[in-house]
Formats: sequence, structure tokens, C-alpha cells
Amino acid sequence: MTVLDATPAPFSALIRRASHAQHEAAHDSSFMDDLLGGRLGVGSFRRYTEQLWFVYRALERPAGALAEDPVAGPFVRPELFRVPSLERDLDHLHGGADWRAAVAPLPATGRYTERIAEVAEGWPGGYVAHHYTRYLGDLSGGQVVRNVAEKTWGLARRGDGVRFYVFDAVPNPAAFKREYRAALDAIAVDHAERERIVEECRLAFELNITLLRELAAGEE
Repeated sequence: MTVLDATPAPFSALIRRASHAQHEAAHDSSFMDDLLGGRLGVGSFRRYTEQLWFVYRALERPAGALAEDPVAGPFVRPELFRVPSLERDLDHLHGGADWRAAVAPLPATGRYTERIAEVAEGWPGGYVAHHYTRYLGDLSGGQVVRNVAEKTWGLARRGDGVRFYVFDAVPNPAAFKREYRAALDAIAVDHAERERIVEECRLAFELNITLLRELAAGEE
């Protein structure tokens, strides 16, 4: 029996349920645990933000080409785009705008971005899986990271350094997430393709967990 055969629940609920274990593992990683517990310095937060910059560039570069795609198009929402905010944050965290030549993706980040680029090129459903795991997570759990960053390292509330977590163009996140999940439920793919998307969601979480592990290793 497949995950989609097990229950007539909406597709969005099945995705959330199928990736629950990986989602919890990401939140329980030692790096995130130490970051949220205030046991790491602002340099660690900066390193994390740098890696997110690579990930979100990979997600947003193909957005224009996918905007009219019947599967991925409904999820290409400019109000979600994070790269400009990440760059503003990194300007602040580095004390200037000359950081681009100095930062590099971790090996795990490279694998993560390569997978995003691969599915964006040839598999819109796979792109949706990565889009879902990143953006909905940041609309929800990302706010915890923002609060910790503001309190622990004295960053201005909703200001430079944490703008990545501030979705100014999404005034009602709860309503937006309901709309997003409705789009998942209505996604224009068949049963087998929905199974593939669920599996890609699991992979997306695993890629993120590996990235967090490499960040943790850098703290040792």
C-alpha cells in the first residue's frame, strides 16, 4: 500500500505526514539545537545564512521559466522570493557588500542546489517538492530563528540581518499557507506523480539535514 492509498486525505496533508520524521530531524539537528539555544555566536548564524543564499538562488533562478508551467506555475509566487532579503542580511552580517567572492557552498549545499537545478530543468513536480519544503517551513518555523537571532545577537527587530524571515509581501501568513495547501491539493498531476513528489519531499528534507550536519561539523 502506498502513502496515497492509505487514506483519502488531501494531498497537502499526505505530504506533511509522509515527511514528518525528516521534518522533526531537521529541527532536532545539533546545529539548529545549538543555534536556537543561544550556544553559537553570530558567526555561525552568518554561515547558515550564507548557505541559505546558495539554496534560494537555486530555487529562484528558474522561477521565471516555470511561471507558466501547469504544475509548477501556481507555486511561483514573487511575494515569497528570498534572495534580495538574504543579500541584504549578508551585507549587514559581513559589514559590507563584498562578501560574494569570499563565501562558498558546503559540499552538502552543492548537492542540494544541484538537485534543485536538476528538477527545475526537467521535472516540475520535483521543483514543487523543494519549493514546498523550503518556503512553507520558513513561513512557519523560520520565525523562531528570527526571534532568537534578534534576542541573542542584538539584531534589530525585523531589520537587517533577519530580513530573510520577514515576509513583508505576505501580510497574512496563515491565509497564505491555506491557499498554498489548496494549490497542492489541486496540483495537475496523476496518482503516480503525486507519489514521486512525496518521495522528493523526503529527499529535500534529507538534503537539508545533511547541510545542517555539515554546519555542525564546522563548529567542532
